[in-house]
Amino acid sequence: MATLLLKTEPSEYSIADLRREKRCAWTGVSNPGARIALRAARAGDEALIYHTGEERAIVGLARVAKGAYEDPARPGHTPEGLPLWPVIDLTPLRGAKTPLTLGAIKADARFRDFALVRQGRLSAMVVPPEVDALLRSLLGL
Repeated sequence: MATLLLKTEPSEYSIADLRREKRCAWTGVSNPGARIALRAARAGDEALIYHTGEERAIVGLARVAKGAYEDPARPGHTPEGLPLWPVIDLTPLRGAKTPLTLGAIKADARFRDFALVRQGRLSAMVVPPEVDALLRSLLGL
């Protein structure tokens, strides 16, 4: 099982929205590196949900209900046959007992190589297993 980190502006779509709707299609990812991360997602993987904007914190956990598929609004495939504009479906799991701010993550040297710290504009990223374990511990997940 892999873990992703997915960023969202809470005023546009928050973890509370996901809990209320019970399932959503995660769309609108345009950064090439973020699209690579989404293409790797498989049903059963999990995703840390990160609120951008003023919160700037990991606030909860979701499960990938359906792995990467073609965005109906932006059809097309890569030369390898993968969706050019991948979409995944998410279902909520639980909120973080203790949300973890970007400031706290950046202040912790154990995260210095984590994409969230190194590539601030990346909206979707794979979380390395050792970072995942540490984040879950700090988040109370």
